[in-house]
Amino acid sequence: MKPHDVIKYPTMTERSVYMIENENKIIFIVNRKATKKDISIAIKELYDVESSEIRTLIDRSGEKKAFVKLKEGYNASDLAIKLGIL
Repeated sequence: MKPHDVIKYPTMTERSVYMIENENKIIFIVNRKATKKDISIAIKELYDVESSEIRTLIDRSGEKKAFVKLKEGYNASDLAIKLGIL
């Protein structure tokens, strides 16, 4: 899959702001067919950051969310500002 096909958009909720500031995680809505490896590669190619852990879930509306924890040395707040969500 191409990186732009994998990641649809980042989410912005109170919970995601808490995760960005305190847990160094950022939440993306991704393609339902994307694997964790696809998501990791897309994050690296699109945003020049590396992930240490990715957890996914499919919510009630049928969208797949990816909770991406960034490696040490990368800051989720900086990425959120770059994406325009903070």
